[in-house]
Amino acid sequence: MALKATIYKADVQVADMDRHYYADHALTIARHPSETDERMMVRVLMLALHAQDGIALTKGLFDVDEPEIWVKDLTGQITLWIDIGQPDESRLRKACGRAAQVVVVCHSSSCPVWWKQIEGKLGRLQNLQVFQLPAQTSQALAALTARTMKLQCLVQDGAIWINTDTASVAVELKRLTPTA
Repeated sequence: MALKATIYKADVQVADMDRHYYADHALTIARHPSETDERMMVRVLMLALHAQDGIALTKGLFDVDEPEIWVKDLTGQITLWIDIGQPDESRLRKACGRAAQVVVVCHSSSCPVWWKQIEGKLGRLQNLQVFQLPAQTSQALAALTARTMKLQCLVQDGAIWINTDTASVAVELKRLTPTA
């Protein structure tokens, strides 16, 4: 018998002063049985950091042809594709062909090894951005997990914080791809 997804609810208030984006997002998150709290919270973080009209969590682990998060324009074209983890080279090439912008965030301690293996093969993909989230930060985000969450994401002068009523996590993403 297959295990079913666990449903989480999150109210995320985004105040991104760098992009002048301020909005509330009510999320219903289906956490796959094989997904950890850490990975789920990295999904929520990435949604908050890239929040805009049309952003949505996708089937993710349930459907290998979809990213974790995407933004589609009114014509159905994918403008933003966000993956979490260590996708293989062919998946990233395919994503870069389908979307205007592709963002990958890796949150494990093995991220530098993974990136070193595929970096040279992806150098010409101009629409690809790869970031590393320190494992300590993703673990601190996992500690914020609850079935019902109220989160605030504040971005100011490049600094990022995720807050609840009782805790705060400072987030620092290290960019692995060169800036254009």
